[in-house]
Amino acid sequence: MDNPSRSERSRKAALAAALTIIARDGPGRLTLDAIARESGLSKGGLMHQFRTKEAVLRALLEQQLAHFTEFTEEFRRKNAASLAQPELATQIATSHEIIAQQYSVAQAMLAALASDPTLLVENRERDAERVEVIKAEATDPELAVLRWAAARGLALLSMLRLCPIPEAELDRLFERLLDDSQWSAFAQPANGQAPAGKRPVEPKVEPKARAPREH
Repeated sequence: MDNPSRSERSRKAALAAALTIIARDGPGRLTLDAIARESGLSKGGLMHQFRTKEAVLRALLEQQLAHFTEFTEEFRRKNAASLAQPELATQIATSHEIIAQQYSVAQAMLAALASDPTLLVENRERDAERVEVIKAEATDPELAVLRWAAARGLALLSMLRLCPIPEAELDRLFERLLDDSQWSAFAQPANGQAPAGKRPVEPKVEPKARAPREH
């Protein structure tokens, strides 16, 4: 086996060992020594790949980011042309995919938070950019953000193993979040105009009572 292949295999073994340790023992037990023991790598071989625990955590987050970047690009490629709000739909679908990968994502995120919360700053900034795109493409920006937040909230609950909703029901909820027709009746355009094809409802005015006649 050539050196690049051996190096890549060692890197993957170290990351898999780190996830195992976090899931089994908790983020506080993640150390380079523990990773070396779990992976079967020598300490020197491990440190050739990762000089610090923080480097391992960053690599775990980057690994997850690479997976979801590939997922979102593929979803956009297949669906964007047929969607009225492509960024919103992409992010809802990505949140659904997070549930399928929930344990590895949760382990990486929780370990990063426990060790160094700044490791997730880049993720928060990226989410802020996505939310701005979602607002810009929506007729009702606030409704679009609510749909995004609902999808992300369901994903986070599942990641933390706190979600009381069965998997089949979760799938149906995500289908509804993705279906624009389920939400069009609630849309309130930011410019205050009624949605196309709908007339604003006029307020009902009660007739004034007549004053009694004088005799």
